[in-house]
Amino acid sequence: MTQSGINRDDAGLSSAPSHPEASRGAAAAFAGYAFWGLVPFYWKQLQGIDAHELIAHRLVWSLVFVAAVTLWRRGLAEIRIALATPRGLALNALSSVLLTINWLVYVWAVNAGHVIECSLGYFLVPLINVALGRLVFREVLRPVQIAAILCAATGVAVLIVQVGRVPWIALTLAGSFGAYGLLRKQSPLGALNGLALETALLAPFAAGLLLWRHHLGTGALGHVDAGRTLLVLSSGVVTAIPLLLFAYGARRLRFTTLGLLQYVAPTLQFLVGWLAYHEPFTPARAWAFAFIWTGLACYTADILWKSRQTVTSLRESDRVA
Repeated sequence: MTQSGINRDDAGLSSAPSHPEASRGAAAAFAGYAFWGLVPFYWKQLQGIDAHELIAHRLVWSLVFVAAVTLWRRGLAEIRIALATPRGLALNALSSVLLTINWLVYVWAVNAGHVIECSLGYFLVPLINVALGRLVFREVLRPVQIAAILCAATGVAVLIVQVGRVPWIALTLAGSFGAYGLLRKQSPLGALNGLALETALLAPFAAGLLLWRHHLGTGALGHVDAGRTLLVLSSGVVTAIPLLLFAYGARRLRFTTLGLLQYVAPTLQFLVGWLAYHEPFTPARAWAFAFIWTGLACYTADILWKSRQTVTSLRESDRVA
């Protein structure tokens, strides 16, 4: 997320997609984000099954699904290149661990009645990314970006002071996903091939856990009704479908448009937790969200301003050329 490395292709300006292509891309990306926003309904149906087992199933069945798609798309060569060096292997192994931590905390939190705090975590992700860009890549932050981060930090501080505890679920989700994104930026793999490799690295451990629980008689399969068994076996599809929709949309949309659509998922999660599961939205939470949403408004305005400035400068350079 370099501030100075915006070129025509990054901004989607040199080969802007046709209107039908952009429309299909926007629909696909919106559907993917909406899927992620509504996925608490899916995990709630599996309440009562241990979160560690659910994530083990998710890793195994995700691998089955994405491996089939990867083979169909002939993506193995790209994966081999990513594993060609010790650094590539370590990079993807670490990203797989971060993704698993994110999944585990999210699934546990949803089934423990913390959907609103999960949404808070994903609202924080864009601002965490900006902060990581400053800390890791020494990117120079514009004043509006600094204001956005300070607003978010104030919101978290309000929760700590008013509620009396650190919002560890939100911070873990935001931190793990932000760090995961940081590692994925350094990987040559696309979204689908990246998920295939990440699940492949951890699937043997996940399969071992599932076999051990089955041996002990504590596993879900064979001990829950047919409906929940089908839901468990569908975890790979549930994981991959929004990712495929997102990948399709990302190839056809400007980065700015994609960045704005990312708020669909946490907004829907927030509404699900508040309206569907009646989680309390206390005054302290309201103030915290107000600060964080203000930060996101600043961040969004900065993206739009920077995008418009880039378009203007490119048009001027075209006229000069």
